[in-house]
Amino acid sequence: MPQEETHNFSDSRTVGLADFLEVVVKRRRMIILVTATAFLAAVVYTLTATKIYRATTKILPPHEQQEIMSALMGQMGGMANLAGNFFGGSSQSDLYVGILQTDPVSEAVVSRFKLMEVYETEFRSDAYRTLQKNSLVEADRKNGIISISIDDRDPKRAADIANALVEELEKTLLAMKHADTSQNMRFFEERLARAKTDLNRVEEELKRFQSKNKVLNVTEQAKATIEGVAQLRAQQAAQEVQLAALRGQFTDSSQEVRGALATLAGLRRQIAALEGSGGGSALPTVGVVPALGQEYLRLMREFKTQETLVELLTRQYELNKLGETRSDVNIQIIQKATPPDKRIKPKRTKTVVVATFGALFLAIVAAFGAEALARLSDADRQRWGTLLRSLISLK
Repeated sequence: MPQEETHNFSDSRTVGLADFLEVVVKRRRMIILVTATAFLAAVVYTLTATKIYRATTKILPPHEQQEIMSALMGQMGGMANLAGNFFGGSSQSDLYVGILQTDPVSEAVVSRFKLMEVYETEFRSDAYRTLQKNSLVEADRKNGIISISIDDRDPKRAADIANALVEELEKTLLAMKHADTSQNMRFFEERLARAKTDLNRVEEELKRFQSKNKVLNVTEQAKATIEGVAQLRAQQAAQEVQLAALRGQFTDSSQEVRGALATLAGLRRQIAALEGSGGGSALPTVGVVPALGQEYLRLMREFKTQETLVELLTRQYELNKLGETRSDVNIQIIQKATPPDKRIKPKRTKTVVVATFGALFLAIVAAFGAEALARLSDADRQRWGTLLRSLISLK
């Protein structure tokens, strides 16, 4: 029995292949005609279709501002860690990619190159969409390099638009920087004025205390502890000011705010370690001193704290003032777009091969359909005709 089944399978397979070849040979004219027509149509299309060129420019987001912040904040101890978070981050390239795809940037480019006429659109919004469709903006997450590519039938215009997008990005970033800097300037001006007022008040209290109680002897260890705690408390206050400024621009879940909170927590731990666990205003490392001495130490610490805070806020204010006077964002252009000499569309070989083999496949399917229809009996033809008429009547 197994031997007989194998023989039957082999026979049916041979008959099936023979039937296939018979249909192909019988309908060869139709198959050749359809395939040749598709081949010629694809060749004509690729020769006459509009050639599309792609121009690409590559840029590196600006880091100079971050370096300035780090250099100045390096003098402020715990504040230094915030510099990188405030002006940089892993999502910086993604931010610039998003800006490049906004309508204001598209508006400037559409107006500059009269793209409504080029794209033959009636509405500006359609021109924006066409421009964005013809644009490819990508950020390399490994090195932060942003690639800006433009497709256009004019190679020179493609290069000009790609370079213009970089210029518009610089303008947008500069406007954003000035807006943020102006807001921060007002914020730090108010906080610096309040810190100076507090410093004057504490200074007057300390003078009155010294005038009333003459000179008190304070050990060198106590002085060092006072200065250390005062420095940390001033950094804590300045960090809280910076955190408030950041919360005006970012959410609590952002990298910038989380970094500021982490730095603030570190400062609080250092203060707690110096002051000890004997109370919020206690200074156990100073030793046991009379109540009058404790009051003097408290005033000294408060004075040193406010003095250091004014110094830190003044530096921060000057930093923002420096940023306000800068008139550039220093985007580094790694590769400027130039008119390409090779098209990217249409891809002739690929188009012709796909069209030819696709037509060949469809022609063979159509040949088998025609053959099956030709072999229908009269009764089957009548049934199919009735079914088709019923379907047409439903419409």
